[in-house]
Amino acid sequence: MEPVIRAINLHKTFNGQKVLNGFTLSVRKGQLCAIIGQSGIGKSVFLKHLVGLMKPDQGQIFINGQEITNMNNKELSVIRRKFGYVFQNGALLDSRTLFDNVALPLREVLRLKESEVRERVVNELEKVGLGDAIWKYPSELSGGMIRRAGLARALVMNPEIILFDEPTTGLDPIISRTILKHIRQLHRKLRFTGVLITHQIPQAFDIVQRVAMIYKGKAAVIETPDNIMQCTHPVACQFIHGRLDGPIKEDYF
Repeated sequence: MEPVIRAINLHKTFNGQKVLNGFTLSVRKGQLCAIIGQSGIGKSVFLKHLVGLMKPDQGQIFINGQEITNMNNKELSVIRRKFGYVFQNGALLDSRTLFDNVALPLREVLRLKESEVRERVVNELEKVGLGDAIWKYPSELSGGMIRRAGLARALVMNPEIILFDEPTTGLDPIISRTILKHIRQLHRKLRFTGVLITHQIPQAFDIVQRVAMIYKGKAAVIETPDNIMQCTHPVACQFIHGRLDGPIKEDYF
């Protein structure tokens, strides 16, 4: 079966700095894949390539078998409707209520009738436990509530694919676990295909089926969570356990 996401030999350079250097990854239908690695190593850059916000200097990206790297904006707009995107800071508009933030893509992209907008928004907010906060503004929400609101906004378009860009960054351990629990429950229920960028190790491994580690622009390790925790690869072992000795020490100091 053709993978839903297939990236082949991606290369991307910024100001002479090689960020992706032959990165290759496939994600099957219904699979949730975590991407781990050092900060600034290209994880978010990869997500932007998947939705056509960036184009690789070399390589190919296939979404449901369609090669997207040479698509024009009109063609990409159709592909992007398959995606939901959960930003690390929630990316809510401060001047709009929670309801209006989640309703935005339904009104602007799908142009649905207001009755249908209300039904879908309320449904998604209830899924993430925010049914009582519909008319609140972002300034009235906690960090965890903002992240859950971002998840609701990603889900409201009924996406086939959801990209999570460090959804627990800056949250305390308890709230972080709550967010991961919501993602796990929704994934089990909806069976979307997903890519999760995270530093929440090993907690995030409880909700994913595959883990890919980026190192020097490549997928140095692609394994199941259980296998990658066994530390058969020195780079993965050092990173997961936070050791100072190992092959990536020089990249930090």
